Amino acid sequence: MSLIDEATFRRESDRALESLKQSLIEAEDDSGSFEFEDNNGVMNVIFENGSSKFVVTPNTPVRQVWISAQATSFKLEWNEASSAFTLSKTGEALKPLMQRLLREHLGDPEITLL
Repeated sequence: MSLIDEATFRRESDRALESLKQSLIEAEDDSGSFEFEDNNGVMNVIFENGSSKFVVTPNTPVRQVWISAQATSFKLEWNEASSAFTLSKTGEALKPLMQRLLREHLGDPEITLL
């Protein structure tokens, strides 16, 4: 893993998170089983029963995008080869990982993040 410079991190994380945000807004409309909120760059996915939420946030000092979900912290790092933030343990990129977590949490294999 090579640590990218802050300007590159900000540009790429902004791009990745904006894309994720648009996908979550679309999925929110389709599923109705969660609500999406964006509070100054901290994204919250709040589930209808109110008992849990996922939080997605950029962590500039360590150049990672963090997802807090299912009592776990997923720390995604920039992967130059795939030009995406990926989870080193599984190789999953941001959107596919978030899609998997939503499907698992809601028990709904139909949830798709485009």
